[in-house]
Amino acid sequence: MISFSRGQRVIGAATHYVENQPPWRVDVDEYTMNAPLEEAVRAFGAEWADGELREAGALVGSAGFQRDAHLADVHTPVAHSHDRWGFRLDEVEYDPSYHRVIGEAIARGAHTSAWADPRPGAHVARAAMFMLFAQIEPGHACPVSMTHAAVASIQGSPWLADDWLPRMYSREYEPRLTVEGGKTSALIGMAMTEKQGGSDVRAGTTVGESMGGHAYQLTGHKWFCSAPMSDGFLVLAHTRNGGVDEGLSCLFVPRMLPHDMRNVFRIQRLKDKLGNRSNASAEVEFDGTVGFVVGEPGRGVPTIIEMVQRTRLDCVLGTAAGMRQSVGEALWHARGREAFGALLVEQPAMTAVLADLALEYEAAMLTGLRLAQLFEAEASDRDIALRRLATPVSKYWVCKRGPHHAYEALECLGGNGYTESFPLARRYREQPVMAIWEGSGNVIALDVLRALTRDRDSGEAFADELATTTGISDVLDRHVERTLGLLQRLTGADAAEAASHARRLSEDLALAFQASLLIRHAPGLDADTFIAARLGDDRGAQYGVLPSGTDAATIVTRH
Repeated sequence: MISFSRGQRVIGAATHYVENQPPWRVDVDEYTMNAPLEEAVRAFGAEWADGELREAGALVGSAGFQRDAHLADVHTPVAHSHDRWGFRLDEVEYDPSYHRVIGEAIARGAHTSAWADPRPGAHVARAAMFMLFAQIEPGHACPVSMTHAAVASIQGSPWLADDWLPRMYSREYEPRLTVEGGKTSALIGMAMTEKQGGSDVRAGTTVGESMGGHAYQLTGHKWFCSAPMSDGFLVLAHTRNGGVDEGLSCLFVPRMLPHDMRNVFRIQRLKDKLGNRSNASAEVEFDGTVGFVVGEPGRGVPTIIEMVQRTRLDCVLGTAAGMRQSVGEALWHARGREAFGALLVEQPAMTAVLADLALEYEAAMLTGLRLAQLFEAEASDRDIALRRLATPVSKYWVCKRGPHHAYEALECLGGNGYTESFPLARRYREQPVMAIWEGSGNVIALDVLRALTRDRDSGEAFADELATTTGISDVLDRHVERTLGLLQRLTGADAAEAASHARRLSEDLALAFQASLLIRHAPGLDADTFIAARLGDDRGAQYGVLPSGTDAATIVTRH
């Protein structure tokens, strides 16, 4: 048998040679190739994680890992309601490639390392690790994110925390629900929304009757249950105790009960989703299902607030990770393909588009890591106030930018980008979920208003954050002045008036936040170009419309 190395010409081929196609983008180090991320990790206090991130960067950039990411998306999960004898099974079967992907992420602490090993920079390091894995395979990031976020809700309930937190902190991955001797690790999912309610979780009809102590028996359904093969789930239900309504409560529903008994957790079907296809999302029913109250009965929404803040953070991180994949693939293609006598990357129109895409990624990544820093164990009261507003602001804008960014990067690859053989078609289908999960655009924009009215310190903290770069850019200063003026006006406006401007306020706050971060943590060229392109008088509506005279090639080179 004759073998040929990749890219070698076969002399005498009957029809043509394969020429002018870039090599596969595999066996690359996704961390060291990403200079903005490396620099930001150091700037935000997690330089001690450099070695672990380098190792993970080489892993996720390997041909084998990228192959698994492709297979996990192609071979989607399958639900099994019963076993061969007719007993309820309610399990979801994943392709082995998915198990390999999530197993590697768990082994490197992409889920709960910041909780398990708290130290300065722990949340920033965990965020960077999360992004490296989500950049290549986004579906597994859903249970990874939920497990991270669930700690915030569970840790205050010792009747759950004492047993479950050590399992959630484990870096072992075991996909089976039960193993001989008992599982020592756990992943957590969520099941909040119902058919009639969506984001209006108080409209739910699931009820829980007290069984005594912290236990309740649940009856009802959930329209979206994320990662149904997780070991436990946070759900919302209207609880009663002795015939007295307690209100909407948060409950923890384990898949397995003591003595290897299966809890009632009826998987009705899996969603046929646009993207995020490697990760299962199910419709489930509870019929005598056992759950344990988290926090105080009747305080379900306050109990999940800190968890929701962290999953929204991960929506920002996941979108930024997708933007990095898009930029990486577009740059790789443009540096390896010629057209009309020159490499694509050297042609001014393409260079401008690539530079603009890179700046969008850099702004999103800095936003995500700054938010992660605000969640550190040593966060000050001002940090906590800032994250209350900055998280929904950033979630709204960054996740809104994701789909358009993916499309523009896909277009850089031409016809190749539109095929499933390349990863950007998958990414294009993936990015919208980040703007929908944990609150779609209007829900998030209204939450920005709630943060301003319920926590006045959050608006002051945001203004203080922007004030750190006052006087450096006249364009940014004028934008900040207008934006804070709108903020003050809406804070005192009636609800309808404020709601009608909620999106505008969220967008303007987000752009001010990003521009300020770029001034502090990016080269001057990057910051100046971003500010002019997003806030300047001659800003364009599409990617690639940069100010006249911009040194786009230098921006591209850094990425």
